[in-house]
Amino acid sequence: MNIQLAHDLKRRQFLLGIGLILIFLIPNLFSMAHAFRGISEQKATGLGAVAGGLSEDYALIGMAFTIVAPIAAIVLLLRSLSPGHVFRSLISWLAIGWSTLMLFGFSLGAWVFLTQVWER
Repeated sequence: MNIQLAHDLKRRQFLLGIGLILIFLIPNLFSMAHAFRGISEQKATGLGAVAGGLSEDYALIGMAFTIVAPIAAIVLLLRSLSPGHVFRSLISWLAIGWSTLMLFGFSLGAWVFLTQVWER
């Protein structure tokens, strides 16, 4: 009984973690596609063109959600890892890697923004 309860808890944590990843991933994919479509239609180049298109995404989703969702997903997915479920562990590690990459990208963008603001 206790083993079954622990298994159900890990399964629920896995599904919540994957849900958080998808909630964050789906709007990003649509906004990136929209941004790059606008860039190709206008023949725009440079960092300003890409940043302008992606800023719509961050205005929609919100900066706080950009940080909170990946961290919560990483915690839930790490807690859901179990040695008996290879496929679930593989999906968990891929989602953890994606979340880490998104956090790194956000941190790098924030660092560049802050250094550019303080430099002027």
